[in-house]
Parts: sequence; structure tokens; C-alpha cells
Amino acid sequence: MTEPTDDAPAVRLEAMGRDNLGRDAAPWLGPVRLAVGLLQGLGLFWLHRVSDEGIDWPATQPLLFGPLLLVFAFLPVMLLAGIGRLRLRTLAVWGLVAGAGLALLGLHDIARQSADTLLGPPFLSPPVILFSAAALFIAHHLVAPADMERRRLASFPAYFDTATKSLVQLALSIGFTGAFWALLHLGAALFRVIGLDFLEDLLREDWFYIPITFFVFAIAVHLTDVRDGLIRGVRTVALMLLSWLLLVMTVVVAGFVAALPFTGLQGLWETGNATALVLAAAGALIVLILAAYQDGRADNRPPMILRIAVRIAAVLITPLIVIAFWGLALRIGQHGLTPDRIIAAACALVGAAIALGYGWAAVSPFWRRGEWMRPLERTTIAAAALALILILTLFSPLADPARLSVADQMARLERGAVTPDEFDYRFLRFESGKAGQAALARLARSSNPETARLAKAMQAERSRYDVRVRGEQAAPVIESWPVGTALPVDFLASANRVGPTVSCAAAGDCVATRRDLNGDGKSEIVLARRSGASIFEQTDGGWRLAANYEFRGCRRTLDPRAALKTGRLMVGRSPWPALALGDGEPVSPEVNEACPPGSPAAAGDEEHGRLTSR
Repeated sequence: MTEPTDDAPAVRLEAMGRDNLGRDAAPWLGPVRLAVGLLQGLGLFWLHRVSDEGIDWPATQPLLFGPLLLVFAFLPVMLLAGIGRLRLRTLAVWGLVAGAGLALLGLHDIARQSADTLLGPPFLSPPVILFSAAALFIAHHLVAPADMERRRLASFPAYFDTATKSLVQLALSIGFTGAFWALLHLGAALFRVIGLDFLEDLLREDWFYIPITFFVFAIAVHLTDVRDGLIRGVRTVALMLLSWLLLVMTVVVAGFVAALPFTGLQGLWETGNATALVLAAAGALIVLILAAYQDGRADNRPPMILRIAVRIAAVLITPLIVIAFWGLALRIGQHGLTPDRIIAAACALVGAAIALGYGWAAVSPFWRRGEWMRPLERTTIAAAALALILILTLFSPLADPARLSVADQMARLERGAVTPDEFDYRFLRFESGKAGQAALARLARSSNPETARLAKAMQAERSRYDVRVRGEQAAPVIESWPVGTALPVDFLASANRVGPTVSCAAAGDCVATRRDLNGDGKSEIVLARRSGASIFEQTDGGWRLAANYEFRGCRRTLDPRAALKTGRLMVGRSPWPALALGDGEPVSPEVNEACPPGSPAAAGDEEHGRLTSR
């Protein structure tokens, strides 16, 4: 394929712009876009309603809800961007492929999770939502320019023009939608002051605010699309501002790299997020380099000082990526693979490809005159395709990060790299889906008695938020008051440092005494902590948490532990009664009273004594 000349892409882009403006003027474009936005809003409202009301429809099942959510959330946005720009046949085929891809990503994410994580909508894990959106954006902006230029591989100016215009259009549309809602809430406040609450009540209705949000977003997309000059103007200003920020980022990163021989990397490793930090810096450099380079046309080249900064920044990406791989290698060597580390490695791989291409582009002009940073164009397109492939691979059965992590962690345990009492059973139980739970079941049948005991204990846990304790479950450290008294043995045995006793980890953290608080002839246990107190009552099934108090603001005039020891932790009387629903158990109120002037609450802490009955 013949390489296009510098002038050819510009001519084509100008023709594309005139063609798109002509298409946008078609009378059917507006109604179609608004229909897409309305259907998106109705679809998301339907999913919200059936999940919120617990309706037993097929769509409420995780295997359907997750894929439908991805499709309704992201596919219409792609259609809004493609209508009027892609040929109808291309748009139809691409829409079907994109919808199927989103559904399969959602289906795999749901299928790999365990029942413990599928407790309620949206069922999807945050990474799959984020990377599905990224994959759709990359794929669409590889397809659209190629269709516009009627080529399998479009020119770099076409890719750059389409992608940056879409980003600006997206930002303006989100801003327009936010402004719309701000004005509606302002109007509701105006009506409320004159005693009319109809608008405020309307804004609370999900059948209104969900569809209208996406309908207004579609309006914004259409309005910004028919004003192509507006988008280009905003984009020009944004790129100009970002390109000058490249100077700042280049100086910062250059100083960081230059200081490393004198400071070493120990401080960076001690942060615990060294890889994420340097990858973020590398990503910032890449974005700012592209903002300065723009579409590569000669008439868009930045001033000399920015051209120098682009070359230096392109070279600086390499040491950042090297540090990222180094940090990942150290963490994986110490603690093995996790899904986050696998995803970080994939990001670093894309960064390495960009560092190689951009570094070559930075030095090649010294012997290839007239082609300033030209290899950057092919590198950017190839890196986008690589990122798309990696996303589809990682979030599919081909290279599921959870499955790979479980296999690596099990291998570390088998070869003795980690001892049974140091092994992360919680990762298998709660953080790696079905693959982890299957591995935990194998460990529970292990011939090593210690491994089997710890694995079975983790299988018995029901919440991922319980405090992690190695070996035997540690009992809470609770001081019994008065001195010389003892708390019931069954209470100490049942208090597994969960709930209020989670903070009772060391001597002095908690103080407890026995006292009959409700006059029933039985002694309850009052436990005082640093910021509150709890009441435990004895039932036929053992001790249970009956009430929990938090003292904040002007309510915390004493340390609750000191108050208990000095007899100043007393039963108060609430000015408001407990309320019950029908024959249900009464619930005490959360008291919220004004604090006197000069009290701690006057400085902004307006939370006071709080009681929660269970």
C-alpha cells in the first residue's frame, strides 16, 4: 500500500468534514439519534426497576443482567457516534459485532465469579466495566476512520481527528447533561420556596430521571455534531493547552530519572504502588506528546521548544516502563501473581511498545530529514490495536487474570515459596471467583493437616470484610472492670473481633463491665471503645450485639473507656420514643441535636450520639 503524502490526508480530511456536515444536515439524523438516546434510557430504567423491585424475571439473573447492562450502557453511545458518519451497512455490522462483544465480556465476567460476589446488581466487577468501555472506544476509532477513507487502514490524521473529536464531543455532552440537571434542581428549589413540590418530586422518580438523562445526552451529541466547527475549535484550544503542559511534565520526569542514581529506588518501592505511579507518569507523557504532535501535518507542527520537549519526553518513556517492569517483577517474585498485577503487566506491555516506537521516532530525524517523529504514527496505531487485543484476551477465558493468579499462588504453595500459615486463603475464598474456590476446596482436602485446617476455616467464613487473622482466630483484647472481675468465658469465645470488637486488638483498646441496663434481672455487657460503646445481651443462642453507640462532636466530652471506669457512663433518656412498623421490633432514633456554641461540633462535626438497635 502506498504511503500517503503529507497533503493527501489533509485533502481527504477536509472532504470528510464537508461530507459529514452534509450528512448531519439530513432531516432524519436528529430523530434517529434522539430515539437511540431514549431507548438507552428506557433500557437502563427497565434494568434498574426489575433489579430494584426484586422481580423474578430472566433479566434479573446475573448471567443476563450483566451482559444487558454493558450493552445498554455503552453500545448506544457508539451508535450515536457512528450515525451519520459510518455507512449504514458498516454501522449495522459493526453494531452487531460490538454488541456481541460487550455481551460476551459481561457473560464471562459473571460466569467466572462465585456466588459470594454475585449478591446484587450490577454483578459486574469494576475492571470489566472500565476496560469494556476502553475496548469499545479503541475499536470504534479503528473502524470509523477506515470506513470514512474507504480503506482497511486509514491515515494517522484520520485516526487522530476522529478520536480527539469524539473525546471533545463526549466531554461537552456530559457537561451539557450536567448543566441540564443543575438547572432542573435550581428550578425545583425555586418552586419549593413557594410551596410547590411537584418538580422536586418528579426529579426523584426513576422513570423520569433515568430516561431523560440519556435523552438529553443524545440531544447534546446531535447539537455538537451539527456544529463541527465548534468541536474543532474547542479541540484546538485543548490541544494547545495540553501541549504546553508537556514542558512541565518533561522537566518533572527528567528530574526524577536524573535523581535516581543518587536516591535509589527504595523509597519508590516502599510506597506499595510504584508500578501504578510510573505507569501513570508514562501515560501522561504519551497523551501530552500526542497533544503536541497532533495529526503530524507540517502546518500543525508546534514551536521549536515543544518539538525539543517531544523528543526528550519520547525518550523518557523508556526508563519509566523499565521501572514499572522492575517493580512488577519484584512484587510477583515476593507475593506471586494477582489479577491487578496481571492487568498492570498488560498495561506495561503496551507502554513498552510505545516506548520503543516513540524512542525510535525521537532519534530517527537526525538522519531522516523532513520526517519529524513520523514513526510515532505507526506506533500509536499498533499500540491501540495491541491494547484492544490484550483487553479481549484478559477479559475472556483465554487469559483470565483470576485463573492465572490462582494457578500461580497454588504453585507457590506447592513448591514451598510460601508456608501454609502465610498463604492467602482469603484471596482464594473471596477474590478469585470460582477458580479460587475450587482451589480452596482442593486445599481443604490436602494431606498437610495445617493447610487443610486453615482452608476449611476460610471456607467457613461468610464475609470478605472479616478481619484477617493468621493461624488460630485471635480473641479480642478486652479489659474487665472493676479490676479482679472476669467476663464470661462464652462471651470472650464468641467475640471474634468482628463488628464493635474489631478495634479491641491491644491492651487498653476496650474496657467492659457487667450491668443490668433494662431492669430485666439479667446483666448485660457494656463494652467501651475509643469512640463509642456497645451493649451485648445473652440469649439462648449465646451473646448478641443489642445496641451500638457512637459519640462524636459535642457528645464526646469524655473518653468512653474512662467514663466507664469512673462511673460516668450512664443510661440516658432520649427525648424521642422508639418507633415500630406494625408488630415489628421498635427501633430507637438516631438523635441529632444542635450543639451549644463553642462545642466541637461548631467546627464542622455535626454527628452526635448515635444508637443503632439490632
